[in-house]
Amino acid sequence: MNIVFSYISKPKWGTQTPHNFDTMNKRQYLITAILIVIATALWVALSGPSKDSLNDILIAPLYGNFKVSVTVTGELQAENSVKILGPSGLRSIRIYNVKITDLIPEGSIVDSGAYVATLDRTEAATRLRDVAGELEKKIAQYTATQLDTTLDLRGLRDNLVNLRYSKEETKLRLDQSKFEPPAVIRQAEIDLEKANRAYTQAIENYDLKQKQSAAKMREAEINLAKQQRSKNNIDTVMKQFVVMAPKSGMLIYHREWSGSKRKVGSMLSSWEPVVATLPDLSSMVSETYINEIDISKIKEGQHVTVGVDAFPGKEFMAQVMQVANIGEQLPNTEAKVFKVLIKLHESDSVLRPSMTTSNEILVSQQDRILSIPIECLHITDSLSFVFIKAGMKTIKQEVRTGNVNEMFVEVMGGIKKSDQIFLSSPKDGDEILVTLIDTNK
Repeated sequence: MNIVFSYISKPKWGTQTPHNFDTMNKRQYLITAILIVIATALWVALSGPSKDSLNDILIAPLYGNFKVSVTVTGELQAENSVKILGPSGLRSIRIYNVKITDLIPEGSIVDSGAYVATLDRTEAATRLRDVAGELEKKIAQYTATQLDTTLDLRGLRDNLVNLRYSKEETKLRLDQSKFEPPAVIRQAEIDLEKANRAYTQAIENYDLKQKQSAAKMREAEINLAKQQRSKNNIDTVMKQFVVMAPKSGMLIYHREWSGSKRKVGSMLSSWEPVVATLPDLSSMVSETYINEIDISKIKEGQHVTVGVDAFPGKEFMAQVMQVANIGEQLPNTEAKVFKVLIKLHESDSVLRPSMTTSNEILVSQQDRILSIPIECLHITDSLSFVFIKAGMKTIKQEVRTGNVNEMFVEVMGGIKKSDQIFLSSPKDGDEILVTLIDTNK
């Protein structure tokens, strides 16, 4: 006894929209699969628990629309968002990680300038005390340099006055010695020359000392200003340890490279000081990862049907927006995957970031294609074949296959629409010789 199962013929769609066409096509496949299961169950129930009961089920090939798609899960994200940043100058004060000590709940609606989070000030406060202590030293050094310079220059000025007086006295003695013996006059001239040279040298020394003192003061001033800037910088950065929202919106915690979200206790890196984001909910994308086996099928611009797990009855039309060129390894997995961004063409108030999505990426779709369930196809030694019922005979027929989707395989040669094909290998199937495709036809 054989059960013959024929596919329900595919209706002509006429002016159906692509969305309805895909939906009905998916429904057709689903109905076909359900009918196969029901027919199988009925046969098993009627004929008893025979282990060969499935071997007698016959089906007819499906002729019509054939769709190849890749279905993957993903996560909704806003295409554009504003980052809520922690302190931007952490590295300038030699702090590279800071802990989040308080954070408002995710999903909170915040206004511009509203409170978002508080960061741990312990390390920054220690750093501020150290810098403030060093600043006091620089102030003391600056004052000491200023006093030393003042005293040194005052002593040199007094010495110049004394040398000028000495020079004038020596000149008077020379003038008074014109009636003295030549030796006395000569001695007076020598004394005047010495006085002039001492005075000139003292002036030069005073100029050099002034320049040296100015340099010391400039150095002390620079060191003081530098230390003051360090303290001011720490004060400025510490004011940013209370994080505020830069604009209004819904707050979403920032996801770290490991995949986990920021929370109280998370360490905020100076290289990525993002606490949270304010997404633009009017433009959403589904972020998903495709395995390395299927990534060659995925291209930018392909149509996608996006479902949201939280709302099973809703579907959104979308399109592949971006395909990563380089694979990556997700945490706790060994398989290589490629990041794919899918842009939704529609917006809905129910959509929220981090919602789980089901993404059916349409790889190809052709009409007037002959296909059979994957279970009907047998492959050995690079030869593909099916079992066909021809009257009282069973033929083991070679077939040439094409595209494959989740349930069906395209048959490009070897069978006809009118053939009746075994769903699985019949009795004594291994003993039947394969009928090869006649390449001359």
